[in-house]
Amino acid sequence: MLAELARSVRDGRVSAKELVGQAYERIERLNGDLNAVIALRPQEEAIAEAQERQASASGSERPLLGLPLLVKDNTDVAGMRTVNGSRLLEDAAPAERDARVVERLRAAGAIVVGKTNVPEFSFQGYTDNTAFGPTGNPWGRDWSPGGSSGGSGAALAAGMVPLATATDGGGSVRIPAAFCGLAGLKPTNGLVGRRPIPSWMDMSTDGPLAHSVEDLRLLLDIMRGPEPGDLGATPAWEPHSGRASRVVAAPRTFDRGPLPPAVDERYRSALERIERDLELPVEEIDAGSIFTFGGDPGEDWFVLVAVEELHLLGRERVQANLSVFSPPFRSTMEYALGVTTDRYVEARRNRFEYAKAMDELLGDEAVFVCPTLGQEGWLADGTLPGTDGPAGSDGYNTGEANLSGHPALSVPAGLSSNGIPFGLQVTGPRFRDDLVLAFGEAWETANPWPRTAPGYDPFEGPA
Repeated sequence: MLAELARSVRDGRVSAKELVGQAYERIERLNGDLNAVIALRPQEEAIAEAQERQASASGSERPLLGLPLLVKDNTDVAGMRTVNGSRLLEDAAPAERDARVVERLRAAGAIVVGKTNVPEFSFQGYTDNTAFGPTGNPWGRDWSPGGSSGGSGAALAAGMVPLATATDGGGSVRIPAAFCGLAGLKPTNGLVGRRPIPSWMDMSTDGPLAHSVEDLRLLLDIMRGPEPGDLGATPAWEPHSGRASRVVAAPRTFDRGPLPPAVDERYRSALERIERDLELPVEEIDAGSIFTFGGDPGEDWFVLVAVEELHLLGRERVQANLSVFSPPFRSTMEYALGVTTDRYVEARRNRFEYAKAMDELLGDEAVFVCPTLGQEGWLADGTLPGTDGPAGSDGYNTGEANLSGHPALSVPAGLSSNGIPFGLQVTGPRFRDDLVLAFGEAWETANPWPRTAPGYDPFEGPA
């Protein structure tokens, strides 16, 4: 899809200027209801870049030539502020340099047009903050698009742009993919070199979020590669090819109780379709049999990200600004202030056990499938319908892949009873991102999904 749109620019069927103009028109028309985009570049600046890029592309195979790009607002764009959903950074100076992933996408021909909303410091699985407010889901505006890449997910699902960046430190690519009817990949940790290094030092990665698995492949090929100074980055890497030989399944990644009946129904339906459409037998296992050494991945994940965020912001700065933070982030920082060094190191050491358990479960050729999320959705403010409280840890199946480093893909697998898309998560062996993408392509062929939410037009360029 992305390749064809870029080809239309190279072939002269549409101009980069027209695509950029269409993106601004759609954002202006649609964003008022969704609040997905929180900042725009001056349109004339983006158009000038688009025209220059197209004029200099003679004979070039830039795979994203002329395609408008929105950037998640935890990622630097030269000349734009990175606010990260926090009033603490509302007066931040514009970034002096593009983040590495933005640099790579621009080198491939993409044109940055603006930035998308995130929860404060990208910490929640929904997208709301005191700086810009909540983002709605195009599939149901009262519902959340997920988080923390919820602004990017909503913008793609509404057809505002063909491209938007995402990052994943605990599910932040896969959660919006699930709730917005998109495909999203958290790559193997280290596959995408990072600059600057994120606060969650070796668990967060840039990852592609798109309308199709084919587009994920293209974007991953552009994004991947080593980066000087990123200790976790892998050397230049060439993907394997092949098909999963085994499919292992469980309703959850850790024993957090049974799924809600409506979620379990969608999950069981997906397993049946794997066996029928992909002709792969499914081996069901108990969720409690995966990590048996005594650690709790949800608790360890939270310890690590909370303490590492506190360290980056600075203990004294956090203590002086607790009243500035949104209630969820404030409680996270208050928790982090009380974590001992022993507990932090214990959580880091437990990561080796999580990686070992997944390595042993998957071997070289198996994939593990489960619901991406253990809830049908939550409202735009992060609360569960009928309650005044947020979704708990039992709503997530995503953080384990960040702890262990394994690649994990979310693909659409139908609609929940509330009309919000349901996502199926596919986890593969480390450095076998190709295996989960091949599974996703086979699933997509057998179970195609719409490119945008009902009532929104796909971004295909001017007619």
